[in-house]
Amino acid sequence: MRATSGPKRWPASAVCACPCGKTEVSAGYWCASLLIDGTASAGVRLEVDVAGRIARVQRGVAAEAADIRLGTVMPGFGNAHSHAFHRALRGQTHGEDGDFWLWRERMFRVAAQLDPSRYQALATAVFAEMLVSGYTAVGEFHYVHHRPSGEPYETEHAMELALAAAARQVGIRLLLLDTVYLQGSIGRDLAPEQRAFGDGSAAGWLTRWQSLRSQLARDELVTLGAALHSVRAVPPDAMRELLHGLPPEVPLHIHLSEQPQENEDCLAAYGLTPTGLLHTVGALSPRLSVVHATHVRDDDRKLLGDAGVTVVMCPTTEADLGDGIGPALALASAGTPIALGSDQNAVIDPFLEMRGLEMGERLASQKRGRFAPAELLTGASTGGYAALGLGRHRLQPGDPCDLVEISTTSVRTIGSVPEQLALTATASDVVRVVVGGRLVAECGQLVGGAWPATLMADALDRLST
Repeated sequence: MRATSGPKRWPASAVCACPCGKTEVSAGYWCASLLIDGTASAGVRLEVDVAGRIARVQRGVAAEAADIRLGTVMPGFGNAHSHAFHRALRGQTHGEDGDFWLWRERMFRVAAQLDPSRYQALATAVFAEMLVSGYTAVGEFHYVHHRPSGEPYETEHAMELALAAAARQVGIRLLLLDTVYLQGSIGRDLAPEQRAFGDGSAAGWLTRWQSLRSQLARDELVTLGAALHSVRAVPPDAMRELLHGLPPEVPLHIHLSEQPQENEDCLAAYGLTPTGLLHTVGALSPRLSVVHATHVRDDDRKLLGDAGVTVVMCPTTEADLGDGIGPALALASAGTPIALGSDQNAVIDPFLEMRGLEMGERLASQKRGRFAPAELLTGASTGGYAALGLGRHRLQPGDPCDLVEISTTSVRTIGSVPEQLALTATASDVVRVVVGGRLVAECGQLVGGAWPATLMADALDRLST
């Protein structure tokens, strides 16, 4: 039976000052059913320390009087690839003919309208929708750094700090993937609509990145990563300079082989595929996450797998833009961990991304059960957190207490065994969300009382899409 008690708030606990070696407990959550590594366990109690991490896991126990009682619970989902401002195009472009490149023209027009205030409002609404949908962390692939003219704002890092403020306001973990974007395409200068993205040179970007890192160094929810936009936007010499200048522990992301044209242009310019080029400059390593990898060759897959590179698949976006079905199973078989992302945010629903990954494989192979439900959950949670540099996320002691409670009594989920909810639930079935041991969302609403739709209406009123 699913627990029905409402959310409880708890007083801040004083940290134990004696030399007893015990972990001071701040809160306790009792889960009627908890999925750990894709397997449901009944009656699981999680003790949470004052840092918001799991201090103790007890299975098959009754709830204690002060516990917050939850029903069926999963680890929080990590959205490994997002462009928050693309959300402004939801419902505006889906009926159009054309392809990715035509859609991109509309996207540039939205980017040109952004300023720090508008961007913060839009990102707040998008992050709020993510949170109530079950995402507890997001990697924001951010490249709109400056004014449309390319001139910086008076306030240093104004756009980046707007995104950080949005994440803090909502209560979601944010890896800000500050993105290098130096040329419009291979061998060509930035087009006028791309000037807001550029920093002039790899050295210019590194200087700005280091300054931003110092500002975000003590942030509890927001961490700074890095991204190379693509092999189209960053030439090889600049890649080498950036790889040398970035600390080795910083997560690094890049769009890779999303479109056949990217492969063709890269082969024509360098005699290498995009993956081959990344290998040549020394970019392939376990800290790298490549996004999409829709059109990689067999030799590319081997390079990625041998290097332990994560592949971030974005099934709803890849379908909406007509990109193609990526070889997810072949990549996983080659040794690449799989993570999932919402990308253009035309859809914000971790369950639909999981479902899209599996259904794409079924359509391509004409066989069922290509990814087990537990593997889908791993990609959406553990895989996403790893790609975001957030460490282990398996609901074990020391892991962050980031949880999502799922209704098992909705018209979609009634009758589902917990292990198969990844293939039946949707974001509408998310009941409560916990980040860092604190309840942050309940039944589609932020704990502070805000509704994502209201936030989004306000943000869109400031834009002309």
